[in-house]
Amino acid sequence: MKLKNKTALDEKIHGRWYQDACGAAFAMELIGERWSLPVVRELMLGGRRFSDIRASLPGISAKVLTERLDRMEKLGIVTRKAIENPVPAKLYDLTAWGLALEPVMQELGRWSTQSSGHDPMLPLTPVSLMLSMRTMLKREPARELTCRVLFEVGADVFLGEMAHGELRIVRCGREAKDWDIRFSAPHANAYLASFYGKQPIGSPGNLLEAEGSHDLIERFIACFALPKKRVAVP
Repeated sequence: MKLKNKTALDEKIHGRWYQDACGAAFAMELIGERWSLPVVRELMLGGRRFSDIRASLPGISAKVLTERLDRMEKLGIVTRKAIENPVPAKLYDLTAWGLALEPVMQELGRWSTQSSGHDPMLPLTPVSLMLSMRTMLKREPARELTCRVLFEVGADVFLGEMAHGELRIVRCGREAKDWDIRFSAPHANAYLASFYGKQPIGSPGNLLEAEGSHDLIERFIACFALPKKRVAVP
């Protein structure tokens, strides 16, 4: 007997792609549509305006972004509210349920980067870089560090706090103080050579700059590594 779902999650919202009771399959009905996960990712460190989301995802059209945000709002993943400062606008943010996707995305990231088909040199957004650091953090060396780190990524600024083997990151302004290390680069990809390629800061072609104790900078960078490649692309 075929059961009919009378909840808010009707066909108009989630499409019923699989008609399968598997939770993982249903998760793909909710967030598996093209552009859904990158939109969620860009909201993971705080609410953003429509224009800011679209600027971070230049490959998405205004129409598709509107559709994804509206759909995820109906699903309870995204919420929006009106703000007045600095100018009137709609601010999109993740609900508590939406924020719970971060560990899911982290596991997907660790799993997928083991493929030789993953190209870390493709464009990376500032938020994606910050989430990558939270994902690729090596817990053992991280437990030995307690520090506050300012990340300047183009026009975006984030403050990280390393403690108890965890790295918490929030958006902030350039006026942030009381940091132990300050990193600065014109774009997110400029961080990769040092953090994942272990190229010394200041070496030819390395655009990343750092300020703070040399020993602390080296110990902090040593806390990050991509998984070893396991799967070859045929």
